[in-house]
Amino acid sequence: MKIQSLKSPATLLFILVLLSCINAKSTEFKKPTASNQNIEKEKETSGKKEKKKFSATRKNVSPYPTKAIKEMEISIPGPDTALISVFAKKLKTFAVENKYSTKYCFLLDVSIPGGRNRFFVYDLEKNTIIYSALVAHESCSETSRSGLKSSSGATTGCRSLGKYKVGEFYQGIYGKSYRLYGLDDNNSGAYKKGVVIHSYGCVPDKEIYPMTICNSLGSPMVSYQFFQKLSAIIGKSEKPVLLWIYG
Repeated sequence: MKIQSLKSPATLLFILVLLSCINAKSTEFKKPTASNQNIEKEKETSGKKEKKKFSATRKNVSPYPTKAIKEMEISIPGPDTALISVFAKKLKTFAVENKYSTKYCFLLDVSIPGGRNRFFVYDLEKNTIIYSALVAHESCSETSRSGLKSSSGATTGCRSLGKYKVGEFYQGIYGKSYRLYGLDDNNSGAYKKGVVIHSYGCVPDKEIYPMTICNSLGSPMVSYQFFQKLSAIIGKSEKPVLLWIYG
């Protein structure tokens, strides 16, 4: 018996009909149903909501509760301008009597926390503060119940309260520095101890309270930028400028 040729019209028509049926079944199988479409839309909507919620949560993240931040801002101590004025007036009287500069003076209140501005440049003619800045803590080997002890010795890094004459500048290990001469009995050893005004990179230009800054070895240590301001005043002054460390 002879097999009918595949090239006959009837055979070709049969093959085309068969292929058409197979493609239709395949397309019907891959086409998503209405139920599947709803599930996908719900997943997409849910994902967007979760992402939006996460973003909103991240935006309000803070290391401190809002209440704690407000309390911290309220508790930040500021400079006592009235007390600064009192010391400035006393220093002006001393300057007149001892032929020091009556244009400007420097005041350092060590009772103010190290992260706050506590070095003040005072205009004695206008009776006002013109500059204020951070100044480094002391590092003292002796402590007492009241805090750091004052010292006029040459071996500790304790602060020496009292009045100082700002002397000549020199190039030291910290660059340009100004020597300080103690004018009171308790700080008379300042020059021998090497107490000077100098700048250092660990002292920032802006307040960082409640954090504190680096220590010094008893010398007023300020930022580079503030030191330039001090240097300009000292350099232009016809008479020595006075510094009073108190607190």
